[in-house]
Amino acid sequence: MVARLVGVEEELLLVDRVHGAPISVAASVIALGRKRGDDLNSELQRQQVEIGTRPCASLDGLAEQVRETRSRAASAAQAFGAEVAALATSPVPVRPSLTPSTRFRQMSTAYALTADEQLTCGCHVHVDVTSPEEGVGVLDRIRPWLPILLALSANSPFWQGIDTGYASWRQQVWGRWPSSGPTELFSTAQQYQGDVAALVGTAVLLDEGMIYFDARLSRHYPTVEIRVADVCLHADDTVLLAALVRALVDTAARAWQAGEPPDPVRTDLLRLAMWRASRSGLHDDLVHPLTWRPAPAADVVNALLAHLAPALDAAGDLTRTRDLLRKLLLRGNGSQLQRAAYETHCRMSDVVADAVSRTLAT
Repeated sequence: MVARLVGVEEELLLVDRVHGAPISVAASVIALGRKRGDDLNSELQRQQVEIGTRPCASLDGLAEQVRETRSRAASAAQAFGAEVAALATSPVPVRPSLTPSTRFRQMSTAYALTADEQLTCGCHVHVDVTSPEEGVGVLDRIRPWLPILLALSANSPFWQGIDTGYASWRQQVWGRWPSSGPTELFSTAQQYQGDVAALVGTAVLLDEGMIYFDARLSRHYPTVEIRVADVCLHADDTVLLAALVRALVDTAARAWQAGEPPDPVRTDLLRLAMWRASRSGLHDDLVHPLTWRPAPAADVVNALLAHLAPALDAAGDLTRTRDLLRKLLLRGNGSQLQRAAYETHCRMSDVVADAVSRTLAT
């Protein structure tokens, strides 16, 4: 079996190395990075940057690129008194500073506080598909499993200096965008494009780039793009996420090719499952995607692994994925690690310092 190509995009905070507060140096960091040949990109706020890997067939290659892109972004940031932190929200209070582009100004005008407060960092995973039809077949069949990816990656318990009580507060903030969240079944690529056109046609969205579905067809690449995860604190967890997503896409594509119907679960149930993953992460029950009833997080994660085991095995990824998952569950996800760092001295700056160290850990 030829493994599908997979790539990731990660959004990182730029933080003050002393106090841990996000600082508005993205333009300088990006300019220096690009001068050095790095692929750094701007985001909505000037306190964050986006990095990305090239498409990879092997997890080894992906892991190397994730670490390399993080390291190179950190090097550029350090030239301006900043560090990079793989935090999905800032633990230290912050006033976001809008990137001064025409489009971002339009977004600020159109969406007001939703845009102005939107300083969040996610991880987007792209997996190649052979056609838009296969891509839509995948989108229809991965819907029940996406909340588990959020629970595993949850890395945003703090917001404006307080503990929100959520494992992923980023998901709550991101959910304010009008097109975010799960979708109904599309069935065909024509239906998908028609639904997208209808949403854009309302003029509530500025353009097709604001289709913020949990999973969507990429506008620029022959891929499906899964967008539910917080940026992961550890590079290993990013690699785990990519392995799971690739196997999820491959499993769904095979089911589509075999004519197996997707689960017709209602979108409101999917929203509840995602909310539960955002609230609980891995420390409480999740909604089981086969029964739609509460179940211990460990049982739900094991159900995902069982669902994906044939695809992981076929790609040669099963042993490594099991190992990475075991390490995550023993260590804790980002939200658990952030809270542990805070408990030591009850200082948000300590949370950020710990995150900076973990972001670049090998």
